Amino acid sequence: MTTSWETLACHAVGALRAHGAATGDRVVLLADNSPAFLAFTWGALRAGIVPVPLNTALSDTQVVALAADADGTLVVTDAANAGRLDPDLLLDEADLLAASPAADLHPVPLARAMHYTSGTSGTPKGVWTGVLSPDLATAWADDETTANPTGPDDVHLVCSHLFHSGPHRYAINTLNRGGHVVVQPHFDAGATLAAIQRHRVTTAFMVPTHLSRLLDHPDMATADLSSLRWIHHAGAACPEPLKRRALDAFPAGVLHEFYGSTEGQFTDITPAEWLQRPGSVGRARAGRTLQVTRDDGSEAAVDEVGTVWVSAPPHARFSYWRSPAATAAAWRGDRFTVGDLGALDDEGYLTLSGRRTDLIVTGGVNVYPAEVERVLLAHPSVAEGVVFGVADDAWGQRVTAAVVPRRGAAADGEEIRTFLRARLAGFQTPKDVLVLDDLPRTASGKPLRNVLAERLSPRPQKRP
Repeated sequence: MTTSWETLACHAVGALRAHGAATGDRVVLLADNSPAFLAFTWGALRAGIVPVPLNTALSDTQVVALAADADGTLVVTDAANAGRLDPDLLLDEADLLAASPAADLHPVPLARAMHYTSGTSGTPKGVWTGVLSPDLATAWADDETTANPTGPDDVHLVCSHLFHSGPHRYAINTLNRGGHVVVQPHFDAGATLAAIQRHRVTTAFMVPTHLSRLLDHPDMATADLSSLRWIHHAGAACPEPLKRRALDAFPAGVLHEFYGSTEGQFTDITPAEWLQRPGSVGRARAGRTLQVTRDDGSEAAVDEVGTVWVSAPPHARFSYWRSPAATAAAWRGDRFTVGDLGALDDEGYLTLSGRRTDLIVTGGVNVYPAEVERVLLAHPSVAEGVVFGVADDAWGQRVTAAVVPRRGAAADGEEIRTFLRARLAGFQTPKDVLVLDDLPRTASGKPLRNVLAERLSPRPQKRP
């Protein structure tokens, strides 16, 4: 990238305004990783125009449905995805630079991008904050930098797709503080190690799958990682053996963890704290408090598992786009929950006991069984089917399906996978399809996903 981030951001906003976008508008964005993606969204947010980045790994049907739900003023795609939607503007650096630059961008974003997440029903929901006042925008930018200390000398490495909220937040925070960002088109362990050394990378956000692949790469043993100040990881539960390997492999004090979601951030934990409390995701992030409640809404006792809630400062409030019922269910006063379960110890450290109901987190990406099961049950030979996550050291969880064939039908697991692969995103497609005579069930006849997952998950090895 030869153009400065500021210059490209200003031209991007000029192009948006020339096409009719104004403060408060939503702009649907379907594009793969590139410097133009990041500069475009950074500029738009500083003008109060809200990008709605869509996951390019979704099927065409899914993309079209989300684009319609977002109801954007404009649709923007890159060349690779132009055939999937009808774009009003192409995300191309040369085209953006041809527009007259905007000269009135706010120093920091006036909004958050509207990323889509999924609820317990599996229905995607946009996380909407609207346009912030200048004071709240400054408070939000300062909050991000407090949690993820960044300055003008930092070089941040993008390892994940920018259409996910975590990677996007970290990259935007770096640009806000005058740092430089290196955008990888996709994650590759060898390329990541080379980029850290070539660009003297100081910060990065990763998911546990990235850590696993880096540790297994032959170049890891000789890579010079001395430039790193911190790596923050999240997006999925990190198996304890993997975490210990990573702590040993990276420079001391580098590997931090946090717990959060598209909706907001809950906790963080330093390497030293984690070694004292293995498995914990830490204490409440600065400016927030945690609460764990029982099903009746009363506060849980110390070490008692319940629903995890976090208070959100005014700049971190959100609603679910066009979903008032889901919004009301998520909030109690200034606290919200995403339905995860956990327990707080006597010093306020949180340990999660399960992700939100039935959710599979594979490689840092959320997969809801209901979405996959709807397609699975459309297969002509499948009478019943359930989708669940099996513990996996590399992926965190491995998407797996179990089916019962229709009477007289001969179901084949690999053929069913081919059927699903043609209709679902790659990360949603089960890596294994088991054909069974029947499913384990509750007394009321409901399939027991947890029983199947436990049967197939590797048993932990006892430590000497």
